[in-house]
Amino acid sequence: MPVHNSTAARHVLITGASTGIGAACARMLAGRGWRVFAGVRKMADGEALVAGAEGQIIPVILDVTNREQIKTVIQEISAQCGAAGLQGVVNNAGIALAGPLEFMPLEAFERQFEINVLGLVAVTQAVMPLIRAGHGRIVLMGSNSGFMCEPFLAGYGATKHALEAIADSLRIELRPWGIDVALIEPGAIKTPIWTKSREAAEHLFVGLPPQCEELYAAPIAALRKMVEKVPSMAIPPERVAKAVTHALEARRPRTRYPVGLDSIAGSLLVRIVPDRLLDWIIRKVMGI
Repeated sequence: MPVHNSTAARHVLITGASTGIGAACARMLAGRGWRVFAGVRKMADGEALVAGAEGQIIPVILDVTNREQIKTVIQEISAQCGAAGLQGVVNNAGIALAGPLEFMPLEAFERQFEINVLGLVAVTQAVMPLIRAGHGRIVLMGSNSGFMCEPFLAGYGATKHALEAIADSLRIELRPWGIDVALIEPGAIKTPIWTKSREAAEHLFVGLPPQCEELYAAPIAALRKMVEKVPSMAIPPERVAKAVTHALEARRPRTRYPVGLDSIAGSLLVRIVPDRLLDWIIRKVMGI
């Protein structure tokens, strides 16, 4: 793999690095010589991340919805990087909540946009001076739900569709300065997000009106079964970390990185299959 800025110090900030894809990216990049600032919610998560990892991982407490905390963390990183700046930022923090759009509380929608979109934008804006100083790159963690959204994931898919637009616009805006922007589009990945999403969805369902269960009993049951099966079919987060590494290190990074057969197949299907036929395929696959 060609290496970007291989002879200079390489610094990267990764948000949502406590577990899953973020943790896999932190370990892989640290092992390749990057100095990784790993955004975590609890220092215990940071200590677990550092344990057994090769290279240098520096945990930083970072809640992407906390603007003051973002500012403080960026100041700390700037002090440590100095004039070298940042060679990369990986915007990975995100959540997924499932449920019928008809009954999903607006608070659940707002929370997903607050973290998945507004938090990402806030971090990106805050690190831009360091990215400019370091001739760095910006990596956004999208999803296959960003171009083909499954039923009951409208809120999550809406945030990932938003990232598609952000990536397209930002890539062109920053082109005059040679700052590359890459969008990673994973399919089903073996990460704790599925457990967290299932638990969050169960919590939401408890608070939904009885009419929701009456109207959506069968599809909700099918969704729960599908979520239970996902971990056995999903690919390891290290596959996503490899795509992130390429986006940061390749001399000519791609603009989009679909990861996993489901994401690759989905990106092709949405281009060639009519909507109603695609709807039928999704219903069959999900058992609804």
